Amino acid sequence: MKHQLFKYTVSAALLAAFAGPVLAQTDPAQWPNKPIKWVVPFPPGGAMDAIARTLGEVTGRKLGQPFVIENKAGAGGNIGSDFVAKQPADGYTLMITSIGMATNGALYKKLSYDPIKDFEPVSLLAVVPNVLVTHASQKNIQSVKDVIEQAKKSPNKLTYASAGNGTSIHLAGANFTALTGVQMLHVPYRGSGPAVTDLLGGQVDFMFDSITSARPHIQAGKLRALAVTTKQRSASLPDVPTVAEAGVPGYEVSPWFATFMPAGTPAAVVEKLSLALNESMRDPEVKKRLDAIGAEPMGTTPQVLRTHLKQETERWTQLIKTAGISAD
Repeated sequence: MKHQLFKYTVSAALLAAFAGPVLAQTDPAQWPNKPIKWVVPFPPGGAMDAIARTLGEVTGRKLGQPFVIENKAGAGGNIGSDFVAKQPADGYTLMITSIGMATNGALYKKLSYDPIKDFEPVSLLAVVPNVLVTHASQKNIQSVKDVIEQAKKSPNKLTYASAGNGTSIHLAGANFTALTGVQMLHVPYRGSGPAVTDLLGGQVDFMFDSITSARPHIQAGKLRALAVTTKQRSASLPDVPTVAEAGVPGYEVSPWFATFMPAGTPAAVVEKLSLALNESMRDPEVKKRLDAIGAEPMGTTPQVLRTHLKQETERWTQLIKTAGISAD
C-alpha cells in the first residue's frame, strides 16, 4: 500500500513538473504584462541601435510596457543572435538584426545557432541604403562609368574600403565587381569609421558606405556621391542615381533591418508585436527620426519577412561562395 502510494506521489510530481512549462506559457491576450528586452547585437551609436531605440520608445507606449534595449555586440552580430536564440519563447525577448541574418551562415564556418530554424520572423523594419562615394577632389572619378573604365584600364589598382569582410559594405562592392567583371582591391577595416577616415584622407579610392555615415560628408562637400545601391533612389539623396541607373543593370543591394523572436514564441504574440511595430512605422515622430539617419521605414507581416529572409539567404550565399568571401 505504501509502495503504491509512493508510486502515485512520484507520478503526480513528474506530471506537475512536465505540466509546469505548459501552464507557464504566455497568454497572448495578457501579453505584454512586463518589460520587453530588445537585444541589439552591435554596439550603441549605429543605425541599428538608433532604429531599435526609436521604435522601442514609441511601440512601448502603444503596448503599455517599456522596451529595454540591451547591446550584446561581437562576432558580426553572432553573440547577440546566439543569446536570443537560447532565450525562453515567452514573448519577452526579441532582436533587431540586419542583412547579416542572411549572410552569416555562409560567412562563418560554424554558427552556434540556425538563422532560419531558431527564430520567428516578426517584421522587416527599414532599409538603409549604401552609397558609392569617392573623395570630392578625385577628378578622374565623376561617375559609376568612370569607376568601371578606370578599373578595366588598370585591374586591381583601384581600392575600395569596407567596414570588414562580409559586411553589407563589402558585399556591395563584391556584387559590383561580379556584375561588371572588373577587378578592384578590397581593403577591409574594423568598422565604417576608420574606413571613412582613410577615404577622406585619400588612402583609398572609394567605398560603398552606409548613407547614415556618408551623408554628412556628402553635404559638407568632402565626399562625392556617385550612386545609391538600392533599387529605387533614396529620399535622403534624391538627385543621386541608383547604381543600376548609372550603368550596372540588375544591381541592387538593400541593407535591411528586421526583428525576430526566439523560435516557438506564440504566433498570436508575434502577430501582435508585428502590428504594433508596423503602426509605429507610420508615426510622424518615428518617420522624422529615421529620416535623420537615412533609414526608409518598411513594416511587413511575419510571413513577408520569412520569405524575404529565405530569398536573401539564397542570393547572398551564392555570391559569397562564388567570390570566396569569409569572415572567419
